[in-house]
Amino acid sequence: MPMLISLPMYGVDPQDVLPFWQLLSQQLRRYGAIGIDDVIGIGGVAGISDQLVWPTDLLQHWRDPDLLLSQTCGFPLMMLLQQQVQLIGVFSYQSPYCSGEYYRSLVVVRADEKGQQLADFRHRVVAYNSTDSQSGYNALRALITPLAINGRFFSHSLASGGHYHSISMIQQRQADIAAIDCVSFALLQRANPSAVAGLKIIAQTDAAPGLPLITSLSTSAQQLTQIRQAITATVNSPEAASAKDRLLIKSFSVLPISAYDVIKKMQEKAFSAGVITL
Repeated sequence: MPMLISLPMYGVDPQDVLPFWQLLSQQLRRYGAIGIDDVIGIGGVAGISDQLVWPTDLLQHWRDPDLLLSQTCGFPLMMLLQQQVQLIGVFSYQSPYCSGEYYRSLVVVRADEKGQQLADFRHRVVAYNSTDSQSGYNALRALITPLAINGRFFSHSLASGGHYHSISMIQQRQADIAAIDCVSFALLQRANPSAVAGLKIIAQTDAAPGLPLITSLSTSAQQLTQIRQAITATVNSPEAASAKDRLLIKSFSVLPISAYDVIKKMQEKAFSAGVITL
Protein backbone atom coordinates (compact mmCIF):
# COMPACT_ATOMS: atom_id res chain seq x y z
CA MET A 1 0.00 0.00 0.00
CA PRO A 2 1.57 3.35 -1.02
CA MET A 3 2.11 5.82 1.80
CA LEU A 4 1.92 9.59 1.65
CA ILE A 5 4.64 11.93 2.84
CA SER A 6 4.85 15.72 2.70
CA LEU A 7 6.61 18.55 4.51
CA PRO A 8 4.29 21.37 3.48
CA MET A 9 4.44 24.03 6.17
CA TYR A 10 7.78 25.82 5.95
CA GLY A 11 10.05 26.96 3.14
CA VAL A 12 9.77 30.04 0.98
CA ASP A 13 9.92 27.78 -2.08
CA PRO A 14 8.79 24.13 -2.17
CA GLN A 15 12.23 23.26 -3.53
CA ASP A 16 13.70 24.25 -0.15
CA VAL A 17 12.34 21.01 1.30
CA LEU A 18 13.98 18.65 -1.20
CA PRO A 19 17.52 18.37 0.23
CA PHE A 20 16.16 17.52 3.68
CA TRP A 21 13.61 15.12 2.23
CA GLN A 22 16.24 13.25 0.23
CA LEU A 23 18.25 12.61 3.39
CA LEU A 24 15.18 11.78 5.44
CA SER A 25 13.93 9.27 2.87
CA GLN A 26 17.23 7.38 3.15
CA GLN A 27 16.86 7.17 6.93
CA LEU A 28 13.22 6.09 6.68
CA ARG A 29 14.39 3.20 4.53
CA ARG A 30 17.30 2.43 6.83
CA TYR A 31 15.08 2.17 9.89
CA GLY A 32 12.40 0.20 8.08
CA ALA A 33 9.66 2.82 8.20
CA ILE A 34 9.25 2.55 4.43
CA GLY A 35 10.12 0.01 1.77
CA ILE A 36 11.76 0.63 -1.56
CA ASP A 37 8.62 1.31 -3.58
CA ASP A 38 5.88 2.10 -1.09
CA VAL A 39 6.05 5.89 -0.89
CA ILE A 40 4.22 8.39 -3.05
CA GLY A 41 5.64 11.86 -2.84
CA ILE A 42 2.89 14.45 -3.08
CA GLY A 43 2.41 14.85 -6.80
CA GLY A 44 1.77 11.15 -7.36
CA VAL A 45 5.24 10.02 -8.43
CA ALA A 46 5.80 6.39 -7.47
CA GLY A 47 8.91 5.59 -5.48
CA ILE A 48 10.94 8.13 -3.54
CA SER A 49 9.95 11.38 -5.20
CA ASP A 50 12.50 14.12 -5.78
CA GLN A 51 9.70 16.54 -6.63
CA LEU A 52 7.73 16.94 -3.43
CA VAL A 53 5.17 19.73 -3.59
CA TRP A 54 2.74 21.11 -1.06
CA PRO A 55 -0.71 19.44 -1.20
CA THR A 56 -3.53 21.74 -2.25
CA ASP A 57 -6.06 20.41 0.29
CA LEU A 58 -4.08 20.11 3.48
CA LEU A 59 -6.92 19.00 5.72
CA GLN A 60 -7.90 16.17 3.40
CA HIS A 61 -4.24 15.19 3.09
CA TRP A 62 -3.72 15.13 6.86
CA ARG A 63 -6.80 12.95 7.29
CA ASP A 64 -5.73 10.42 4.66
CA PRO A 65 -5.42 6.94 6.25
CA ASP A 66 -2.30 6.35 4.13
CA LEU A 67 -0.47 9.36 5.60
CA LEU A 68 2.95 8.32 6.88
CA LEU A 69 4.42 11.73 7.62
CA SER A 70 3.38 15.35 7.34
CA GLN A 71 3.56 18.61 9.26
CA THR A 72 0.44 20.42 10.39
CA CYS A 73 -0.36 23.41 12.60
CA GLY A 74 -1.13 23.09 16.29
CA PHE A 75 -4.61 24.56 15.96
CA PRO A 76 -6.00 22.02 13.47
CA LEU A 77 -4.18 19.29 15.39
CA MET A 78 -6.14 20.09 18.56
CA MET A 79 -9.43 21.19 17.01
CA LEU A 80 -9.84 19.03 13.90
CA LEU A 81 -7.33 16.17 13.84
CA GLN A 82 -6.71 14.99 17.38
CA GLN A 83 -8.80 11.82 17.03
CA GLN A 84 -7.61 11.16 13.48
CA VAL A 85 -3.80 11.32 13.61
CA GLN A 86 -0.87 10.46 15.84
CA LEU A 87 1.72 12.98 16.99
CA ILE A 88 5.25 12.08 15.88
CA GLY A 89 7.10 15.02 17.38
CA VAL A 90 8.24 18.55 16.63
CA PHE A 91 11.24 20.36 15.20
CA SER A 92 12.98 23.19 16.99
CA TYR A 93 13.90 26.10 14.74
CA GLN A 94 16.61 28.72 14.46
CA SER A 95 14.81 31.92 15.38
CA PRO A 96 15.53 34.31 18.25
CA TYR A 97 11.81 34.18 19.02
CA CYS A 98 11.75 30.39 19.50
CA SER A 99 12.35 28.79 22.88
CA GLY A 100 13.35 25.19 22.27
CA GLU A 101 10.36 23.41 20.74
CA TYR A 102 8.16 26.46 21.37
CA TYR A 103 7.52 29.28 18.92
CA ARG A 104 5.46 32.45 18.83
CA SER A 105 4.09 34.97 16.36
CA LEU A 106 5.41 38.44 15.67
CA VAL A 107 2.83 41.20 15.42
CA VAL A 108 4.01 43.40 12.57
CA VAL A 109 2.95 46.77 11.16
CA ARG A 110 4.46 49.28 8.77
CA ALA A 111 7.59 50.94 10.10
CA ASP A 112 6.17 54.40 9.38
CA GLU A 113 3.26 53.87 11.76
CA LYS A 114 3.34 56.10 14.82
CA GLY A 115 1.96 53.37 17.05
CA GLN A 116 4.54 51.43 19.06
CA GLN A 117 2.36 48.88 20.85
CA LEU A 118 -0.67 46.74 20.16
CA ALA A 119 -3.09 49.06 21.99
CA ASP A 120 -2.25 51.79 19.46
CA PHE A 121 -3.86 49.76 16.67
CA ARG A 122 -7.43 49.66 17.92
CA HIS A 123 -9.99 50.02 15.12
CA ARG A 124 -7.39 49.20 12.47
CA VAL A 125 -7.54 46.50 9.75
CA VAL A 126 -5.94 43.16 10.53
CA ALA A 127 -4.87 40.56 7.97
CA TYR A 128 -4.71 36.87 8.90
CA ASN A 129 -3.72 33.80 6.95
CA SER A 130 -6.66 31.55 7.92
CA THR A 131 -9.07 31.03 10.79
CA ASP A 132 -7.59 27.58 11.51
CA SER A 133 -4.10 28.99 12.08
CA GLN A 134 -2.53 29.04 15.52
CA SER A 135 0.13 31.59 14.62
CA GLY A 136 -1.90 33.94 12.44
CA TYR A 137 -5.29 33.80 14.15
CA ASN A 138 -5.73 31.94 17.45
CA ALA A 139 -2.61 33.35 19.14
CA LEU A 140 -3.43 36.89 18.03
CA ARG A 141 -7.04 36.56 19.14
CA ALA A 142 -5.82 35.60 22.63
CA LEU A 143 -3.39 38.53 22.63
CA ILE A 144 -6.05 41.15 21.83
CA THR A 145 -8.60 39.73 24.29
CA PRO A 146 -7.61 41.97 27.24
CA LEU A 147 -7.89 45.00 24.93
CA ALA A 148 -11.21 44.10 23.31
CA ILE A 149 -14.40 46.05 23.95
CA ASN A 150 -17.67 44.17 23.42
CA GLY A 151 -15.68 41.39 21.80
CA ARG A 152 -13.94 43.61 19.24
CA PHE A 153 -10.58 45.28 18.92
CA PHE A 154 -9.90 45.67 15.19
CA SER A 155 -12.32 47.45 12.86
CA HIS A 156 -12.42 44.46 10.53
CA SER A 157 -10.29 41.54 9.40
CA LEU A 158 -9.19 40.25 6.00
CA ALA A 159 -8.24 36.68 5.12
CA SER A 160 -5.00 36.66 3.13
CA GLY A 161 -4.51 32.93 2.56
CA GLY A 162 -0.94 32.90 3.87
CA HIS A 163 1.57 34.68 6.10
CA TYR A 164 3.50 36.09 3.19
CA HIS A 165 0.30 37.42 1.65
CA SER A 166 -0.55 39.09 4.97
CA ILE A 167 2.82 40.86 4.89
CA SER A 168 2.21 41.97 1.32
CA MET A 169 -1.22 43.35 2.27
CA ILE A 170 0.36 45.44 5.01
CA GLN A 171 3.01 46.81 2.68
CA GLN A 172 0.36 47.63 0.07
CA ARG A 173 -1.76 49.34 2.76
CA GLN A 174 -4.65 46.96 2.28
CA ALA A 175 -4.24 46.02 5.95
CA ASP A 176 -2.44 47.56 8.90
CA ILE A 177 -1.35 44.70 11.13
CA ALA A 178 -0.87 40.92 11.22
CA ALA A 179 0.59 38.14 13.37
CA ILE A 180 3.32 36.26 11.51
CA ASP A 181 4.80 32.94 12.58
CA CYS A 182 8.36 33.77 13.68
CA VAL A 183 9.88 30.92 11.65
CA SER A 184 8.06 31.99 8.49
CA PHE A 185 9.24 35.55 9.11
CA ALA A 186 12.86 34.42 9.56
CA LEU A 187 12.76 32.29 6.41
CA LEU A 188 11.37 35.14 4.33
CA GLN A 189 13.76 37.68 5.83
CA ARG A 190 16.73 35.49 4.88
CA ALA A 191 15.48 34.58 1.41
CA ASN A 192 14.25 38.03 0.42
CA PRO A 193 15.08 40.86 2.85
CA SER A 194 13.19 43.38 0.73
CA ALA A 195 9.97 41.38 1.35
CA VAL A 196 9.98 42.39 5.00
CA ALA A 197 11.55 45.82 4.55
CA GLY A 198 9.50 48.66 5.95
CA LEU A 199 7.98 46.56 8.75
CA LYS A 200 8.41 46.71 12.49
CA ILE A 201 7.52 44.30 15.28
CA ILE A 202 5.30 45.81 17.96
CA ALA A 203 4.35 42.71 19.98
CA GLN A 204 4.79 38.96 20.35
CA THR A 205 2.13 36.37 21.07
CA ASP A 206 2.43 33.82 23.85
CA ALA A 207 4.48 30.76 22.94
CA ALA A 208 3.09 27.37 21.93
CA PRO A 209 4.71 24.12 20.80
CA GLY A 210 5.91 24.29 17.21
CA LEU A 211 4.26 22.81 14.16
CA PRO A 212 3.60 19.12 14.89
CA LEU A 213 4.75 16.25 12.71
CA ILE A 214 1.92 13.75 12.35
CA THR A 215 1.09 10.32 10.98
CA SER A 216 -2.13 8.37 10.40
CA LEU A 217 -3.84 6.37 13.12
CA SER A 218 -3.20 3.33 10.94
CA THR A 219 0.56 3.71 11.42
CA SER A 220 1.68 0.95 13.79
CA ALA A 221 3.52 1.60 17.06
CA GLN A 222 6.61 -0.04 15.58
CA GLN A 223 6.46 2.13 12.48
CA LEU A 224 5.94 5.26 14.60
CA THR A 225 9.12 4.41 16.49
CA GLN A 226 10.95 3.86 13.20
CA ILE A 227 9.80 7.24 11.88
CA ARG A 228 11.04 8.97 15.03
CA GLN A 229 14.37 7.15 14.78
CA ALA A 230 14.72 8.16 11.12
CA ILE A 231 13.96 11.84 11.82
CA THR A 232 16.36 11.88 14.77
CA ALA A 233 19.10 10.30 12.68
CA THR A 234 18.53 12.78 9.88
CA VAL A 235 18.61 15.81 12.14
CA ASN A 236 21.72 14.56 13.94
CA SER A 237 23.60 13.68 10.76
CA PRO A 238 26.48 16.02 9.82
CA GLU A 239 25.44 15.48 6.19
CA ALA A 240 22.15 17.25 6.94
CA ALA A 241 23.68 20.51 8.17
CA SER A 242 23.06 22.43 4.96
CA ALA A 243 19.61 20.91 4.35
CA LYS A 244 18.53 21.72 7.92
CA ASP A 245 19.83 25.26 7.69
CA ARG A 246 17.79 25.79 4.54
CA LEU A 247 14.64 25.16 6.61
CA LEU A 248 16.08 26.62 9.84
CA ILE A 249 15.67 23.23 11.54
CA LYS A 250 17.70 22.88 14.71
CA SER A 251 16.62 19.65 16.42
CA PHE A 252 13.79 17.14 16.80
CA SER A 253 11.88 16.28 19.98
CA VAL A 254 9.00 14.03 21.00
CA LEU A 255 6.32 15.88 22.96
CA PRO A 256 3.11 14.56 24.52
CA ILE A 257 -0.09 15.71 22.85
CA SER A 258 -0.97 17.45 26.15
CA ALA A 259 1.78 20.01 25.44
CA TYR A 260 -0.56 21.47 22.80
CA ASP A 261 -3.35 22.08 25.34
CA VAL A 262 -2.08 25.66 25.57
CA ILE A 263 -3.65 26.22 22.15
CA LYS A 264 -7.09 25.22 23.43
CA LYS A 265 -6.59 27.44 26.44
CA MET A 266 -5.88 30.43 24.19
CA GLN A 267 -9.19 29.89 22.42
CA GLU A 268 -11.03 29.37 25.70
CA LYS A 269 -9.54 32.59 27.09
CA ALA A 270 -10.81 34.56 24.11
CA PHE A 271 -14.22 32.89 23.96
CA SER A 272 -14.85 33.37 27.70
CA ALA A 273 -14.29 37.13 27.19
CA GLY A 274 -16.61 37.21 24.20
CA VAL A 275 -13.82 37.54 21.64
CA ILE A 276 -14.90 35.04 18.99
CA THR A 277 -13.24 36.50 15.92
CA LEU A 278 -10.51 38.95 15.01
